[in-house]
Amino acid sequence: MPSTSADVWASGAAYELYIGRWSRRVAPAFLTWLQCVPDASWLDVGCGTGALTEAIFGAAAPARVHAIDASPSYAQFARGQVRDRRATFVVADARSLPCAAHSIDIAVSGLALNFVPQPDEALAEMARVVRTGGVVAVYVWDYAGEMQLVRSFWDAAVSLDPRASQLDEARRFPICRPAALEELFRRAGLEGIESVAIDVPTRFRDFDDYWHPFLGGQGPAPGYAMSLTEDRRIALREHILASLPFGADGSINLIARAWAARGTRA
Repeated sequence: MPSTSADVWASGAAYELYIGRWSRRVAPAFLTWLQCVPDASWLDVGCGTGALTEAIFGAAAPARVHAIDASPSYAQFARGQVRDRRATFVVADARSLPCAAHSIDIAVSGLALNFVPQPDEALAEMARVVRTGGVVAVYVWDYAGEMQLVRSFWDAAVSLDPRASQLDEARRFPICRPAALEELFRRAGLEGIESVAIDVPTRFRDFDDYWHPFLGGQGPAPGYAMSLTEDRRIALREHILASLPFGADGSINLIARAWAARGTRA
């Protein structure tokens, strides 16, 4: 049984195949909900492979975007994805942002806050760096509910191995619920707090399209899958295969829900 500290974030390409292709659908919907003004300075905390940073340039007409990530390989991958000269990518800890106080208009984080060991410290840092009246906003997957591709994996894994519940993101990340997110925002001293669910379709052409990304080892579920012996991994694969809803053409149609929250700095 791997420990919860063993999450691997080393291959941007493997992450894109697993979750990145779906996170790129959530980011534009998140920005539409924010309705931010153009020519703003942005900070993307935990930029990962650059999905949200790229979406900001496509939808928000920013003056500049500072993107930070704790993983050097992900920051490098994102830099290769986003060529705009207004973007900068830095390796940094979300709990100690390399930005002056009151220097940013909008601080955002997509699908990353729950992976910070002290998410309250990260959110407090985001609040610190935004200007008075500035916006802080995040979104995280609904691991306990309608992030269905991951939920299907862990339901099957736990049914075969109850110890796997220790690694299930629903258990590990209790902040990935609207009430918990809003409470974090209140503790950070933010005002005008609100949250919303963002759903995107996740269509897999067949079971291999669903299963193969779990073999890339990026993040908790793939990390668990690759920690198993081959026979146990095959058993898990067959258990998931029997549980998914297949269309007549062999496709699998699920949804991925993210919870988003926002607040303003007084």
